[in-house]
Amino acid sequence: MVELVEAIAKSLVDHPEAVEVRETEGKMASVIELRVAPSDMGKVIGKQGRIAKAIRIVVKAAAAKSDKRIIVEIVQ
Repeated sequence: MVELVEAIAKSLVDHPEAVEVRETEGKMASVIELRVAPSDMGKVIGKQGRIAKAIRIVVKAAAAKSDKRIIVEIVQ
């Protein structure tokens, strides 16, 4: 899932070298933290959070086969 989030984020931003994706695994859920350059935050979040929501939906669909829940957080 980390590779998927990283590929999506790098295709959206102006500074792909600043994209960092980190995964923290728990028993029932995994948290994927996405960090981008401050100037690219708007591009990853989108108007009214539409792009962020779309990223979460794609990751959730890709993780549907496993029993784990995937949470995508966009952090500064």
